[in-house]
Amino acid sequence: MNRPHKPQRAPSGRGPRPGLMLWGVHPVLAALANPQRPCHRLLATAETARAHAAELERLARARRLPALETVSRADLDQWLPDGAVHQGIAVSADPLPAMDIADLVDLAEGRDNAVIMVLDQVTDPHNVGAVVRSAAAFGAIGVVMQDRNAPDETGTLAKSASGALERLALVKTVNLARALEELKQAGFWIAGMAGDAPVTLAEAKLSGKIALVMGSEGEGMRRLTREHCDYLVKLPQTDLVESLNVSNAAAVALYELNRR
Repeated sequence: MNRPHKPQRAPSGRGPRPGLMLWGVHPVLAALANPQRPCHRLLATAETARAHAAELERLARARRLPALETVSRADLDQWLPDGAVHQGIAVSADPLPAMDIADLVDLAEGRDNAVIMVLDQVTDPHNVGAVVRSAAAFGAIGVVMQDRNAPDETGTLAKSASGALERLALVKTVNLARALEELKQAGFWIAGMAGDAPVTLAEAKLSGKIALVMGSEGEGMRRLTREHCDYLVKLPQTDLVESLNVSNAAAVALYELNRR
């Protein structure tokens, strides 16, 4: 018979191992459930540990992690970035294995319809995380962004994605224009979101395999990225606001594609 998986009190003043920290109930539970995510130490306040006891025990056993360590909320506040909404739980982990465009092409193999989100110089990890969450919610198979001028995989990005980072392919590429060409060769149509586009996304009636490109809120897509698009499309909106937040626009666009 297995012995009970009892929480252990972390020694005072001893923080987790250096490296990536994930926090928040949904990101931590999703990370523990993802066999591709190496996890090392699971830390939680006594209150959070009690609230999720059965699931935490099951996941920790499956991953063969050391016993869950109970810590104070003040300890987590100290070990995590300022303002981290950790909900009383965190896990030390390693980044996910790197993926490339070929992996996304493989995921789309044999499918009549597939959507990939492409982000051109979207630098805010909260926005990227929110796009990842929306992409997972509306059935996209992955998100592509640049290796530079884009946020790293961090706890902030994972928290904004609310667990979706563990369930959706996130690809970073050195050359975004080349990545778009690879997707074209694999049968994807490239649709760029632009405020001055001649038609709305609904009017374009896109179908099949679509890579939907979104630029930064201020400057939009860069010229070279724009030139690699097969279509330019926009969202219908009033003139009461200049533009939508990029993550909000992504959610609306993904809904439209999914609706079709």
